[in-house]
Amino acid sequence: MNAVATVDELESALLDDASVDLGWRLVERFAGLVRESGSADEHAAAEWIVARLAELGIEHEVYEPQLYLSLPRRASVAWGDGRRARAKPPSFAAPTPPEGVTAEALYVPAPPIDDVTELFADRAQDAGGEVGGRIVVSDGFPMPAVVRRFEEAGAAAQIYVNPGRNVHWGICTPIWGTPSDGDLEHKPRTPVVAISRPDGDALLAHLEGDAVAVTVHAALEEGWYPCKLPVATIRGRSDDYLLVHGHYDSWDVGIGDNAVGDAILLELARLFHRHRRHLRRTLKVAWWPGHSTGRYAGSTWFADRFALELRRHCVAAVNVDSPGCAGATAFEDVMWMAEADALCRRAIADRTGESAERRRPIRAGDYSFNQLGVTSFFMLLSSIPKAIRRARGYYPVGGCGGNVAWHTEDDVLEVADRGILEQDLKIYLTAIARVLNAPVLPFDYRLTAAELRRAVEDYAAEAEELLDLGPIGAALDRLDAALARLYRRIAASGSAEAGRFDAALKQLARVLVHVGYCRGDAFEHDPALPLGAIPALDDVAKLRRYRRHLPQRLPFLQAGLRRRVNRVAAAVGEAARIAEHAAGS
Repeated sequence: MNAVATVDELESALLDDASVDLGWRLVERFAGLVRESGSADEHAAAEWIVARLAELGIEHEVYEPQLYLSLPRRASVAWGDGRRARAKPPSFAAPTPPEGVTAEALYVPAPPIDDVTELFADRAQDAGGEVGGRIVVSDGFPMPAVVRRFEEAGAAAQIYVNPGRNVHWGICTPIWGTPSDGDLEHKPRTPVVAISRPDGDALLAHLEGDAVAVTVHAALEEGWYPCKLPVATIRGRSDDYLLVHGHYDSWDVGIGDNAVGDAILLELARLFHRHRRHLRRTLKVAWWPGHSTGRYAGSTWFADRFALELRRHCVAAVNVDSPGCAGATAFEDVMWMAEADALCRRAIADRTGESAERRRPIRAGDYSFNQLGVTSFFMLLSSIPKAIRRARGYYPVGGCGGNVAWHTEDDVLEVADRGILEQDLKIYLTAIARVLNAPVLPFDYRLTAAELRRAVEDYAAEAEELLDLGPIGAALDRLDAALARLYRRIAASGSAEAGRFDAALKQLARVLVHVGYCRGDAFEHDPALPLGAIPALDDVAKLRRYRRHLPQRLPFLQAGLRRRVNRVAAAVGEAARIAEHAAGS
């Protein structure tokens, strides 16, 4: 058996062999496939991937889950004397009856977003009690938080005016993956559609007069659909593995989102398979269906189906979405968890000479493994520089390197760039090689602890005297001391005790990732709604409002928050115990 390569040896061999010849063939093939989940074209795409894996002799499985999806079909908005605007209903919006929904329209403005991290935020103004029975017209994208707010206020239907000439497809349910029985009540119950800015301006001009009736039509198909989920396995010496993944379903032909990512995944499988005899850890490569019309249904199915294995053996997850797009030469919106900071920054700098700007991962993008406590890095990678986007009149979007073709019919072959795709491939190769063949996993949970401490300080400042977060602070003090000893021990011992240190670092991730990214149970999935840096404490934001407006309910809120403080403190204490044990203290 060949010897395990050093990180430098593996990295050098991979970079020498790097090309996107096969990946570009995938991009060109996918340019002719409208890969709606459950469709014949999506199945053809999966079969194309599987055929290439078979030709290369790569071990693989093709799972065939039944996924619960919502497929938009058609929509329109009509007003005045026969004016009709083309519209798109987001997945999981409620359909209208054949005659549509007609009601008086109410405009509720929302300011434009400045950054991709704000994409899911509810920024619409408070409409008070005026929403009930009306069709709300607002600005932006129909994201779950704002859709839910207007629905709870009694909206008859909702219209979102997208920022540009394009009408973007999307999804408005907060439910992550296939709903459980208890989730069904959270499905959207009102019709929701999106229209373009020019049509929106015409509608808003019409609304400036007296009360105006608007009619919304929306048609969607909802149900269970058979899908294909290919997973390649490149085995190293250890059963522990890194999971690299991305979605292969798309809106229309979806080249920038996400045929280019699928190309990267195929090249990663090819290259690591070629050097498999030198791998320390195993690599799994997964292509998800159900991302677009099932709120990450494919990755959620995999997380549910293999939850226990993931907790035992997954050392990290890497999301590959929208790399290799034309003009994407900057790294200004790159997401990674704190413990992966040095790994990600250095991989990008070493391959491009560019500095990257970190964003804390938002609740999006097939990050379906947070609940299980898996360290994750990357989502979007390269992007068109912000200054160029501003000059072009672009607005923040969730893919395509920042090109506003995202989630539209314009996301075609010209959105991709072969040279940038190869550059981005080399970044992924570098980062993944440094995880797979490092003697000890290259994650620094001291940075994770520091991020949690900053969050506690922010929550404490917001809570003022209304909540004591001291128990968490004390647990973090103990964790900081234990981690300092652990990393000194790792530096002194080198690879002599690598197995024991790796086991401890995985256990730390299971605890600390869950604290930093999850509100619910380890085997449930939090909804696709904005979360704070310690989600269990997000209700701290209600304390001062309750004191001012709902004083009779304040003690109940405080009681619940004290329990969550205890839960967080106990988890941080458990992380400290893990580090202490591994450090030999």
